[in-house]
Amino acid sequence: MLESYQALINDIQHNCHISDARHAGNYTLCVYLLKMREFYRWEHRQRFADEPGKEAIGQWLSAREALWEQLEDEDFRPLQLPGSPARHDPFDAPALNRHLIADGLIYSGGYGVKNKPHFFIARLEQQQQYNGYHIYLSGEEYARDLTAPPAMSQQQTIYIRRESFKRMIWERTEEWRWNRPANAMARAIACYDFDTDVDQALDAMTASEIDAAILHEIGEIQAGETLPGWQEMMQAISFTQAEIMARAVRDHYADTLHTLPALLGEQRAASIHFYFANLTSMRKHLFPSLMQAYQHWCEHGELRPLQKQVDSALDHWRSLARQMLAIHHDIPDGRECARRIEALVNASKR
Repeated sequence: MLESYQALINDIQHNCHISDARHAGNYTLCVYLLKMREFYRWEHRQRFADEPGKEAIGQWLSAREALWEQLEDEDFRPLQLPGSPARHDPFDAPALNRHLIADGLIYSGGYGVKNKPHFFIARLEQQQQYNGYHIYLSGEEYARDLTAPPAMSQQQTIYIRRESFKRMIWERTEEWRWNRPANAMARAIACYDFDTDVDQALDAMTASEIDAAILHEIGEIQAGETLPGWQEMMQAISFTQAEIMARAVRDHYADTLHTLPALLGEQRAASIHFYFANLTSMRKHLFPSLMQAYQHWCEHGELRPLQKQVDSALDHWRSLARQMLAIHHDIPDGRECARRIEALVNASKR
């Protein structure tokens, strides 16, 4: 069955290369090299524990960068399903998925951070619905770009990518091993037997964190239902500090609304540690009291202060997100809107 889709997979991968050609420069050198190493592993279907040869990866890296130079100014290819004359816009995932899902495949084409286009096609493992939203869990990926977001939302659809989650977890554990700091990531890793059986530990950690990711995406759905006009505001303030702040505020709103109450209620220690290990610098900066409550739990084993902090902060993040929308409503000019939002958020740390 997959052979009949090979031309489509090739066109999707071609679009991934175009996206990478335009956006690979967004990363610092260290992050770029780490991502490229994992991308090499994915392309060559290597195990996570396999160490890519320096000469082989060096040659591949040079060839990939040369390919990107050729593709940077190309338009994305339209996509064509086997046996059909119709040509689809690569961002029209619903039209493609109406056919692909029946054959056990799932496709996504959309925009991520800094408006980078992301494309992937993968084996569909599971699907479910929540309040009118479709949640798709994918497995093995057949085409992807350099950055493979483990979870993405597009309109009424949520994509959870098991293979990308597993690679992300592996990258984080590898990064931690460089210096082995005594931090949240160390505590999350300690909940699994990475020393004895890496593959089994990765599988177990991935399964747990996929569940946590679905909790977050449901929180995003619930938050989004109370924030009409959010996407328009984000477009107006894109490529500004205010955009980064807005993403952090909405994430805190979604997580105090649904993610953290669920994790704390079930006392899922490993996922709580992993949650804090993956908080961005901006999210920590805006919510220092949450970090203090987490540290208290680590030192004293008391979960109640963390639960109280989450419960009491929900109204704060909901109100702040709505104030940001009000600013955009009153000040549609992008630069001035971004300046006002940045000032508001800086004055609204929790």
